[in-house]
Amino acid sequence: MDQANGKAIAPATALEIFSIANSLNSTPDLDFLLQKIGAAAEKLLGCEASAIMLVTDDKKNLFFRVASGEKAKALKTMKLPIGQGIAGWVAQQRKHQVVNDTSKDARFAGKFDKASGFVTRSLLCVPMMFRDELVGVVEVLNKRDGPFADADVELLTALASMASVAITNTKIIADQKNFFSHTLELMASVIETAKPAMEGHPMRSAKLACAIGRLLDVGEYDYRMLYYAGILHDVGYVAFNNPSILSRMGIFSAAEESHPTMSVNMLDGISMIEGALPIIQSHHEKFDGTGFPSKLAGEAIPLGARILHLIECVEELRMVGLRGAQLYQKAIQEVQDGAGKSFDPKVVEAFVELMSNPGSVW
Repeated sequence: MDQANGKAIAPATALEIFSIANSLNSTPDLDFLLQKIGAAAEKLLGCEASAIMLVTDDKKNLFFRVASGEKAKALKTMKLPIGQGIAGWVAQQRKHQVVNDTSKDARFAGKFDKASGFVTRSLLCVPMMFRDELVGVVEVLNKRDGPFADADVELLTALASMASVAITNTKIIADQKNFFSHTLELMASVIETAKPAMEGHPMRSAKLACAIGRLLDVGEYDYRMLYYAGILHDVGYVAFNNPSILSRMGIFSAAEESHPTMSVNMLDGISMIEGALPIIQSHHEKFDGTGFPSKLAGEAIPLGARILHLIECVEELRMVGLRGAQLYQKAIQEVQDGAGKSFDPKVVEAFVELMSNPGSVW
């Protein structure tokens, strides 16, 4: 109910809120979502502008993440100490604040108006909280039709709650991606030490595999799994000199042909890369069925594995010391000679195309 006049929230308002709520699960773009929340707040509350400010990591300041208006960019370089200004007071006290005449409030920080060229006459500011933690504040400025009312506070508080969830979830996802990417880099470094001449092999393999995959128009998920497989396909070699890992897998004497299966065993259970495991398992299978470990042939071999098998073979040329034009010419010759036998002809075609500018991908 609208506490100011006793009327229920208009259906259009409810639909707008539901639309924003649905967006929380459909877009990874935080700025886009926050802009949508700010625009909705302006529209639903009848205001001229809006701003969303987040708390800094040290919890001492607020900074503008999203602001509307022609000169909003100027605000994104400015900070407001928590406790100062109306937004700073809201952040410190964790209570909403309605100011229907900013000229009569000593807390009003006019420096932001000077930076943006906007003239703030009235404002409503509410804190964004997530599980008792301050995320930031959201405010709307200059209500067009009369003063801010209790119903406005309720509506902006609901939007602020959605914003706090979106911001927190995005930060968690970003932190997880950061951790995972650094872990991949560490694993690549470990793999490089497992055999002689492996320096740079995991990242080169991933880069070239993705370039070939792009030419072959693989989907987004398959492209990502190809990248993971490119980095991790040789992690099984790490176990060769580690008796404790071998014993856990029930292996006492590791052979070259077992390293794909050993790699898969070591990576099994990591849900984020499960789609890469069939690629890793089959990356030494040959197109004519003479490879290992399962003697698969043709289309029975996952496309990613067919790509990675070709890369393994051309990487061997680099590992024996070939460089520059000699490396690229020899690689092209070997893959063309092996088309239809060791290699999938369409993968060979893509690789040869890339070798017209090899320095950008390999």
